[in-house]
Amino acid sequence: MMQLKSRVKIVSEDTLSNGWTRLSSYLLDYIDSKGSTQRLKREVYHRTPAACILLYDPRRDLVVLVRQFRLAVHLNGDPSWIIEVPAGLLDDDHPEAAIRREAMEETGYRLRDARFLFKSYTSPGAVTEVVHFFTAVVDIADRVAEGGGLDEEHEDIEVLEIPLDEAAAMIETGEIFDVKTIVLLQWAALNRARLTA
Repeated sequence: MMQLKSRVKIVSEDTLSNGWTRLSSYLLDYIDSKGSTQRLKREVYHRTPAACILLYDPRRDLVVLVRQFRLAVHLNGDPSWIIEVPAGLLDDDHPEAAIRREAMEETGYRLRDARFLFKSYTSPGAVTEVVHFFTAVVDIADRVAEGGGLDEEHEDIEVLEIPLDEAAAMIETGEIFDVKTIVLLQWAALNRARLTA
C-alpha cells in the first residue's frame, strides 16, 4: 500500500495575506484512494500552537471561565462576547509554561499544578493550529491578581466562576459554544473523579 504522505505533492504556495495570521493558497496533487491524481486548490491559515485549560475549584465545585469579544463570531451574527476556558498562543514557550502565563493574565489564578490531557486540531480543514488541553485544580487562595488580560494587547476579559454542572448545562442552552470549552467541560463531566486525583 502506498505511503499516505507520498499521496500528496505540494505544487505551489502563494501568500494571500501576512497580517495577524498568514493565509496561503496551495495547489497540490493528491492521489485518491482509487489511484487517480487530482489537482486541488486549498487555502490554509498558518496559526501557531496554542494551549487552553479548565480551572476547577473542588471546594466550591466550580470552573473558572472567561468572557471576551471575538470578531469572527460577531461577523457571523452570534453573541460576540463568548464564554471560554482561558487560552492563548504558546509564543515559543513550552505548552505548560504558556498556559500558566495565560491563566494568570486572564484569570489572576496562579497554578500549582497543570495536568496535560491531550492535543487536538480544532479546525484541521483550514487551520494549522494545534491546541494543547490542560486542567488544573485551583482554590480561591490561588487567585493572586485580578486577571482580565493585558492592557498592551487591548484584552478586555471578564472572569466568571460558574458551578461545573451549570457550565455543562450552558452547552445545551447555547450559552457556551466555543469548541475547546465544550471539549474540556465534557471531559470534566466524564472524569469528575479524576479532576482532583
